Amino acid sequence: MSSKAGGAKAARKQVGIKIVADNRRARFDYELLDKFEAGIELQGSEVKSLRTGQINLAEAYAAMKGEELFLFNSNVPEYREANSFNHEPKRPRKLLLHTKEIKRLSVGVLREGLTIVPIKMFFNPRGRVKVDIALAKGKKNVDKRETIKIRDWNREKSRLLREK
Repeated sequence: MSSKAGGAKAARKQVGIKIVADNRRARFDYELLDKFEAGIELQGSEVKSLRTGQINLAEAYAAMKGEELFLFNSNVPEYREANSFNHEPKRPRKLLLHTKEIKRLSVGVLREGLTIVPIKMFFNPRGRVKVDIALAKGKKNVDKRETIKIRDWNREKSRLLREK
């Protein structure tokens, strides 16, 4: 193993970001316009469950409820060791953002007809759970086919370069 490869691995560990869930489907179904990093209000058993890597963001979305932003339909399974102190798996979870960011998101949703989708959930270097969310515009089927063509061409191109 060369020292260069070891250095890159050490640099990644030093950053300390542990990705818990990645919503790849959102990148395919939506055109992501503006990204935000939000904190999330969780119970203790939910954090324990996330540390084991159990969460599903595939059907999740964020929406305004009054003047606050909530993450709906994200499934965090119950943590078995929590017994009677467990959480509800699909409960709405409050997202923590600055007021200016919440206003920017609400303008995008109300005026421009955009959607707020979670992209990924991760632990930051301080051990806090964060959610990357994005204002997104739904793709049409034509756009999705174009994305598939580009992805297939890139795969084919890399295969041809490897053969040479």
